[in-house]
Amino acid sequence: MSDGVEKLRVACVEWPDGLDPAQPAWEEIKNSIAAARPDLLLTNELPFGPWLAGSAEFSAEAAERSIRAHQAGLAALAALRLAAIISTRPVWNGDRLANEAFALENGAVRPLHRKQYFPEEPGWFETSWYQGDNSGFEVAEILGIKIGVLICTEAMFNERARAYGKQGAALIVIPRATGRNAAPWKIAAQMASTVSGAYVASSNRVIAPGSSSSQFGGAAFAYAPEAKLLGVTDTTTPLLTFEVDPQLAAAAQQEYPCYVRE
Repeated sequence: MSDGVEKLRVACVEWPDGLDPAQPAWEEIKNSIAAARPDLLLTNELPFGPWLAGSAEFSAEAAERSIRAHQAGLAALAALRLAAIISTRPVWNGDRLANEAFALENGAVRPLHRKQYFPEEPGWFETSWYQGDNSGFEVAEILGIKIGVLICTEAMFNERARAYGKQGAALIVIPRATGRNAAPWKIAAQMASTVSGAYVASSNRVIAPGSSSSQFGGAAFAYAPEAKLLGVTDTTTPLLTFEVDPQLAAAAQQEYPCYVRE
């Protein structure tokens, strides 16, 4: 972390399932972001187009459609003209896809991290579609602060959050695509904040109101260091903003349990 970095205004969101920037919902999203004026926007996991892992059968054609949907989405994100955006996208990784987190800064894309841990169950047949690699878990400096990425299921592996704290991360972001029971994810985020000393923010997909599906439950949230809740989104307030104070995170990383040696 650079000395003297000022507070960073961050937005996390719950965005509708199957998002298409050519549809009216994107105009509402654009307006809400313009009103919030964040320095950094965190999207949900793989935000554009259909959720591939709802099917257990891999399809190269469907994979290509998802890649194209996210390429169109990337152009729409760039048009927001924010200082930085963190999102994820599908990219080819051998005969399967990788789920790659990236930062979009001043129109330029910088890969940050590829998802390494995948569920395989109804609604989330991710092992059928994606595979990891040896790219690891390293912090990246974005807008002057160190940030670590945990993509959805990775938040359940607490040692990764602790390691990000040891690398000096002021913020850990968790783009996800999870169901209506947000409680386990909030617990994971609270523990990530506790063991790392960092702020933790998460964005999620959400099914449209009135849908009979229970697959995606929204509830973006953010925690300050030491697991202090900053807010949770809902269908009436789908965007949450908060400030990251790097000095507060640095101080928390000198306290229990962060200072304890392994």
